[in-house]
Amino acid sequence: MVITAANIQPIVALIAGVLILIMPRFLNLVVAIYLIFIGLSGLGVFKMLHF
Repeated sequence: MVITAANIQPIVALIAGVLILIMPRFLNLVVAIYLIFIGLSGLGVFKMLHF
């Protein structure tokens, strides 16, 4: 499977959902990391890094 920019957001969402189910106390941390990641990818930071 080739991971492209279109596949990153659903993968991150799936991982975040699993972490929230396993460790509900870390909900704020998981949501904050998710939002930062989505914000950076929306700004094109990862495209500049050639990922």
